Amino acid sequence: MFKTLVLGALYNLSDDQIEYQVRDRLSFMRFLGLGLEDRVPDAKTVWLYREALAQAGLVETLFKQFDSYLARQGYIARGGQILDASIVPVPRNHNTRDENKAIKNGEVPEDWADKPAKRSQKDVDARWTKKHGKSHYGYKNHVNMDSKHKLVRRYYVSDAALHDSQAVDHLLMRGNTGAGVWADPAYRSEEMEAKLRALKLKSH
Repeated sequence: MFKTLVLGALYNLSDDQIEYQVRDRLSFMRFLGLGLEDRVPDAKTVWLYREALAQAGLVETLFKQFDSYLARQGYIARGGQILDASIVPVPRNHNTRDENKAIKNGEVPEDWADKPAKRSQKDVDARWTKKHGKSHYGYKNHVNMDSKHKLVRRYYVSDAALHDSQAVDHLLMRGNTGAGVWADPAYRSEEMEAKLRALKLKSH
């Protein structure tokens, strides 16, 4: 199952897209060790697996093991770092004004406390953001890929409202053989340039 998360990270796929692409692409099925007759994990199973790993605190450990495996196979981070972020949409909550106010303040609405079934179906961490004039609700996947192999070396997940530049500290790495850092204009600032200089890195 962990390989399904690897595919999701490599190709920036939502859980629904993971399910669809695994069913559709023989290369994905081979990577997962599945035959045409085998059952494919559905989106809900992928989500539950990721949640179980996160609650056990194992996602970061497994990701580091995978990165070490890639390095042992000769896929060390080369050629510089590419920083990027993408929005992961989630279903919108239909809350009252008071409920939304409580959620924005980091609180759980009062009447949800005694309704665990209702609480479990509400996403209180997702946020709204605007991109190209359109509103989006969900999260952001922030990634650092090496320029040579285009493999994800670092990642950070936030709510969609977090500005890309605020995730930089979670993404930059020293282990890349190249000093170049490629990022879109959302990452550009004097503070960012100062961080890069301190790490002996250069923006492009």
